[in-house]
Order: sequence, then C-alpha cells, then structure tokens
Amino acid sequence: MKVVTVIGARPQFVKAATFSRAVREHNKHNENTVKEIIIHTGQHYDANMSDVFFQEMQIPKPDYSLGIGGGTHGQMTGRQLEQIEKVLLDEKPDWVLVYGDTNSTLAGALAAAKLHIPVAHVEAGLRSFNMRMPEEVNRILTDQISEILFCPTQAAVNNLHNEGFASKSCQVLNVGDVMLDAASFYAKDAKRPNISDYKEFHLCTIHRAENTDDASRLKSIITALNALSKTTPIICPIHPRTKKLIEGLGLEVNFDVIPPVSYFEMVWLLENCELVLTDSGGLQKEAYFFNKPCITMRDQTEWVELVEAGMNQLVGADTNAILDAVVNAKTTNLDNAVSLYGSGQAANDILDALLKAEKA
Repeated sequence: MKVVTVIGARPQFVKAATFSRAVREHNKHNENTVKEIIIHTGQHYDANMSDVFFQEMQIPKPDYSLGIGGGTHGQMTGRQLEQIEKVLLDEKPDWVLVYGDTNSTLAGALAAAKLHIPVAHVEAGLRSFNMRMPEEVNRILTDQISEILFCPTQAAVNNLHNEGFASKSCQVLNVGDVMLDAASFYAKDAKRPNISDYKEFHLCTIHRAENTDDASRLKSIITALNALSKTTPIICPIHPRTKKLIEGLGLEVNFDVIPPVSYFEMVWLLENCELVLTDSGGLQKEAYFFNKPCITMRDQTEWVELVEAGMNQLVGADTNAILDAVVNAKTTNLDNAVSLYGSGQAANDILDALLKAEKA
C-alpha cells in the first residue's frame, strides 16, 4: 500500500509524525508493506516553524518540498493544487492522507479526488459553524470528498451524521485524536526554550485571522494581555505574521514575546505554565492533555466538549471577558479524568483502517 501524506502547516507536522511512526513500526514486522510519500507544501516555510519539527520529531524528510507559501488563500490553494496533482500523477498512490483544515488540506484532497484517488481525512467532522473562517470552508469541503473520515471525537461523528454522511458511500470512524498520541509519546522530550526564569507564567498564542486581521479585536486582546502581565508574566511565542500586524498598528506590548518554538519547547511551556490563553485549535486540546485551564479568545470553537467539561472558557476578544476568565480559571479545580480524545492509539487505528480498506 502506498500512501501520500500532504502536510504544510506546523500542527500537521506533529500529527503526521504519529502516522509516520505507526508506519515504521508496522513495516518492522511486515516486510515494508506500507510506503509513505510525504509532500510538504511549504505553507509554513520559516525554519523555526518547519525544519525544526522534522528534525526533532524524526519525521522522514519530505519526498517533495513544494515551497508554496504566502499570497491570498486562492493563490496559495491554487498553486498547491497544481503541484500536488503533478506528484500524484507520478506516484499513483492508493490513498492520499490529509490532516486538519488548512489550504494544504483542501489542495491535497481536491488534487486526489479529481484523479479518482481515495482521500482519508484526519480530524474530520469538526465544525465551528462560522463560514467566515477559511478553516471552516476547508474542512467542510475536504469532508465532502473523503472516502474515510477519521473523527477525533463523538461530537465530530455527530456533526457528520447531522450533515447526512450516514447515507453517503464513505466510512466515518471515531479513532480518537492523533494529538493525544503525540503528547503522550513526546512528553519525555520536553525542552526548555530560551526564556526568562519565571516562577510562574501564562502561555499565550495569537494567530487566527479573525483576531489578527481585525484591528479592534487585536487591540482588545493585547490590552487584556498587557493588564494580565502586571501580575503574572505572559510568554507568547508569536507567529511572524502576527508580530508584523501588531507592529503595523503601533500597539504597545508589555508581555514577553518570543520567536516561534519547537514542539518539544511548546510541550515544556505547557507542562510549566499556570494557564493557556489562545486562539489556536490544537493548543486548546494540548492544554487539556497537560491538565491546564484554557481561555480561548474566539467566538466559536471546534472542541465544544472541552467547554462542556469546564476545561475551556470561550471568551471572544473582549478585554474584560478575558480578564474575568483568568480570575475564574485560577479559582476552578480542573478534572480531566474523563477521556475525551481516545486512548492515544489513533495513528495505529488509522493505519489499520487504511490496510483493511485496501483488502476489501
């Protein structure tokens, strides 16, 4: 069986590492019966946001590096689609495996579907119900053209059933979350980043377009972070694009902004922080994996089960709401004993499902 894996953005490197490891373990005992070909679109092309992940997590070097990043969503997706199609015509894989909700996800799925190559979508069924988010458009369209939809949660399965997928000629499987696989496996490799020696700190990330491209929302978030930093230091590994937008607005930043960190450094920050403030999807779950309260600075979240379990507070971009949520988080006892994301064996289950589908 030959599988082409399409990745391009930082969270996808972490997710893909779990599947690549499952393939290596399978091949040790099965005479290399699975071949994985990795296409890296280049959507994240900064060395700190790409190369270091492959090195640290021992992901096989991409077989194809397309170097396609920047431009509008349409430009990026179109160029990726064209180049991925060329690779698929040469490689003729049995499956194309895509992750999440990026432009790389949609481009890989479209290229495969138009060549009648079956698509398997990891993190299928997630919904924010906000069509202004490019990620929502990407994930909905990718689900529609996938033959196997690997859901991380029961809520994701329910979303697909509500959209009529039970009557479609596809498989919908709840395999759990590959990010739990990664957190469990790599926690031992946590590495302290180059930061000030704080006794306690809050961890923050900001990158979603709904916040960074709206000046009033970005100002409101920065105002809240500046206020919080007066009592507890805030460490914010910042996306280069976000940093440029903050500087362009002339906003004063009084908290600790650092360059993007590796996955192992992020694990260290998660293990040692007091709480997490973010607009990231993946970091909401990782906060849960490490039993840290999370405050999500968005109006919707795909991970509704975290909010329902009291592990996550959804606050939007309102300054006062963010400040109140931090106070609430510090006085709330968390209980993450309930398993929301499977057993940490999602990648193995994904590989098994692909192998069974090939034999069917």
